[in-house]
Amino acid sequence: MLFTYKAITNNGEKTDGSIEAFNVDTAINLLQKRGLIISQINSNDEKKFSLALLSFLNRVSNKDIVILSRQMATLFQAQISALRVFRLLSAQVENPRLKGYLSNIADDLQGGSSISNAISKYPDAFSNFYVNMVKSGEESGKLDEVFNYLADYLDRSYEVSSKAKNALIYPAFVVTTFIGVMILMFTVIIPKISVMITDSGQEIPFYTKIVLWISNVIVNYGIFLAAGAIIAGYFVWRYSKTDEGANYLDSMVLNIPYIGDLYRKLYLSRIADNLNTMILSGIPMLRALEITSSVVGNRTYQAILDSTLIKVKEGTSLSDSLGTFEDIPNMMTQMVKVGEETGELGAIMKSLSNFYQREVTNAVDTIVGLIEPVMIVGLGLGVGVLLAAVLMPIYNIASAT
Repeated sequence: MLFTYKAITNNGEKTDGSIEAFNVDTAINLLQKRGLIISQINSNDEKKFSLALLSFLNRVSNKDIVILSRQMATLFQAQISALRVFRLLSAQVENPRLKGYLSNIADDLQGGSSISNAISKYPDAFSNFYVNMVKSGEESGKLDEVFNYLADYLDRSYEVSSKAKNALIYPAFVVTTFIGVMILMFTVIIPKISVMITDSGQEIPFYTKIVLWISNVIVNYGIFLAAGAIIAGYFVWRYSKTDEGANYLDSMVLNIPYIGDLYRKLYLSRIADNLNTMILSGIPMLRALEITSSVVGNRTYQAILDSTLIKVKEGTSLSDSLGTFEDIPNMMTQMVKVGEETGELGAIMKSLSNFYQREVTNAVDTIVGLIEPVMIVGLGLGVGVLLAAVLMPIYNIASAT
């Protein structure tokens, strides 16, 4: 990235210029090392698109953070200093953005910052959950264990989420291909055949008239339909960014047959896994609930956790608080109650997390098993109706001649 800057030297003189750096934080860091006091810094406007593309391509993935956490756990276990750990890792990682982050974090550590404060500056790589876990490790002196917990948690989280997403890739590809073929049929092939059918002077079947009408609408008004769909999609996206829209969409997802049950189990698994990881790391329950609420990923369950947090603060047990919400299964409530009574809440949460992860896997397999035959039957009917609507009139014309 190219940044232009205005600064003041140690002698009090004003200066300006440009500097190449991966991001603004790196640029500021480099300029400060030159002894400059920065008054203004901006990225080059002419390179905004390429910078945005570079930023997208170099984004920090979940896999990067898992590997990084494993490496940090090993290095801290070897009792290497935090500054040395981040210097070593910044020289080894391949992702340019993460390399810049680690270098800046090392500089902050050298300046006296804590690890949790240093990594909190980069939320696209280190989530609020991650930062608080590291903070807990700093307070307890068990950073190696915490980083292992984090790597295990991110592995589990990624496996559960990717299982649901990857299962839909094949059906989405088939449906997209089918839609593309149908558009090609309606815009290129059927208009040519319709001329022959209408010129024959024969009575056109009702279902053929419908197919010809759809083809005519797509050919003559397709661009307006596409524009309308894009505009509608844009407004839906804008609506989803509002509190009302996000609440409505998150609630709607949970009420979709089969899909809603899958997502419900996914969020319950995430809640149990988060709480298990934080309890084992020594984070207080109130703070664990607060962090879990911020990372659960669904407004409905976020509201449940926020309400639970308030009730627990007032003295109500966690199990009794969760038991007042219908979106929390009775089994989960009873298991939490057993954990509270036996003092093994962390182990109970781990069992719940494993249970719901298996449920998510089974639900995905069931949905995929249902999608494939339904998709095949639906596509077969669609193609069959289209072919019948076009070929039957042509057959009648051939028979009449």
